[in-house]
Amino acid sequence: MESLELATTERKEELNEYLGEILARVEAAASSSSPTLVAVSKYKPAGDIMACYELGHRDFGENYVQELEEKARILPTDIRWHFIGTLQSNKAKILASIPNLYSLQTLGSTKAASALNKAVSSDRPTPLRVLLQINTSGEDSKSGLPPLGSSEDVSGSEVAKLATYVIKECPRLRLEGLMTIGSLELSIHASETEKNADFETLKQTRDILKAYLCSTLGEGSASQWGQERTGRLLLSMGMSSDFETALKAGGDIVRVGTGIFGTRPKKTI
Repeated sequence: MESLELATTERKEELNEYLGEILARVEAAASSSSPTLVAVSKYKPAGDIMACYELGHRDFGENYVQELEEKARILPTDIRWHFIGTLQSNKAKILASIPNLYSLQTLGSTKAASALNKAVSSDRPTPLRVLLQINTSGEDSKSGLPPLGSSEDVSGSEVAKLATYVIKECPRLRLEGLMTIGSLELSIHASETEKNADFETLKQTRDILKAYLCSTLGEGSASQWGQERTGRLLLSMGMSSDFETALKAGGDIVRVGTGIFGTRPKKTI
């Protein structure tokens, strides 16, 4: 991808309608004051992203390092890129080289954290925000760490170990929160009056982890993790089919692709 091909007038009008509708629904469903809508643009042309950018949107999400790197090279530098795909340690250097990479939402191992911390430039003005991916549904097909339960030994859990590692050993990263994909079947079949079990599990994991970090690292350590502005461990949960439920449950970040850009074409080899 060497040049930016702008979207047609018709496509711009379509994106204006779709993005506007999603933003209105986000605002209506939000339980927090300022949720973040990440427009997931994987497989979509850079021209679509530019059209949304011209409408004032700044947060975009990509699943593949190469695709993100190519798009970032030709799109405005004030876009906030959120990487939401699986990070392979050997791709950390390429990912970290993107100046306006805003966050990585899928951290799942100390190996990946170490590689990313090493790759992030010492000249970066602020640490790179990272979220730990939690497999709340327990599905083998999904990545992520096991969630925390109220009766388990938190200190021995993978979540607590990775969180502590990032805080203590990765000065160029900042633990900002937790992320889950959740069960698609659950999001489709749950009624509006029911609570989504995956979202409730993520909230419980966040609360247990926060208590653990405060008790083991001290209350003063809270300045080293969580959202810089509020100190809260943010929750990234909810996609096109269930983002309103996620927001009502207390989500801070939602990731919407199809609802904004339409159905994605299949990936070509």
